[in-house]
Amino acid sequence: MLLLDYQNVLIQSLLTERFSGASPVSIDQVVSDFDGVTYHLSTPESKTKILISINVRCFKELVQYGAQDVLEREYGPYIVAPESGYDFSIQIDLESLPADQDAKDDLIRRTSLLKRNSMAAPFERAFDDFMQRQEEASKFTRESAPEGVREGGEVMAIHYRDEEAIYIKSSHDRVTVIFSTIFREETDRIFGKVFLQEFVDARRRAIQNAPQVLYRNEPPLELQGVRGLSDGSNGEVGYVTFVLFPRHLTPQRRQETISHIQTFRDYFHYHIKASKAYIHSRMRRRTADFLQVLNRARPENEEKERKTASGRTFRVQG
Repeated sequence: MLLLDYQNVLIQSLLTERFSGASPVSIDQVVSDFDGVTYHLSTPESKTKILISINVRCFKELVQYGAQDVLEREYGPYIVAPESGYDFSIQIDLESLPADQDAKDDLIRRTSLLKRNSMAAPFERAFDDFMQRQEEASKFTRESAPEGVREGGEVMAIHYRDEEAIYIKSSHDRVTVIFSTIFREETDRIFGKVFLQEFVDARRRAIQNAPQVLYRNEPPLELQGVRGLSDGSNGEVGYVTFVLFPRHLTPQRRQETISHIQTFRDYFHYHIKASKAYIHSRMRRRTADFLQVLNRARPENEEKERKTASGRTFRVQG
């Protein structure tokens, strides 16, 4: 199966070309990304100053969970006032680039990960909260632990798409990430269940270190008390739950975990559509083969004369 890139490839390729010493040119380009995210790359002041702005549907929610701190950590000296109609902007001066090539490559990488870094804040907060709760829980037995330690933290909701959201909740022994996703067609629901069952079976067969994956149409227990959830009675809404255990939340693996988990919804629906397209292509090919067999079965030169039992001949009218 294809793994989607975490970075925006168009931004990466454009900056790689600009950083390579090519002659500066005027830029005014709108770039689309998954989940309705849009970028605007432009040179409003001069050809050597590239302004990169991003618009994220749920940016206000992300700011509540610390997105501004994460973005300042990643892009500190390049941050400028947000462009009108966008949530966050950075400006790169081609005349003030780092001298070291590795530093240039790192700047290209971080800039192309602007969407990923914008949405990383609630995950980082949940992982930090997990570490604190784990340390606090180690002072108690399971029975004597305070209620707040046992129940876990708040449910952070990221409404990153129309009618769909990501819910993140930390506790002392895990972090739970829940995707609500919409299946508009019955075939999508069938394909979705097949894919998710493969996630479950793969963990049972060989990949014991993989997160636990659960699927249901009703809201999971972790979402009790969250408003605006569908009860799943119409079958269109599904809830996919990932249970991240301590081995997935170590400082060495947390950044990779965040990148993987963010792209799950796009990965999931991409492969549903790719599978449907593949099956349709096979059906068209099989139909073409059947038509070819039928055409071969038709005589090319039909008989013009036939004989009766007595040996007399007569001509067949065309």
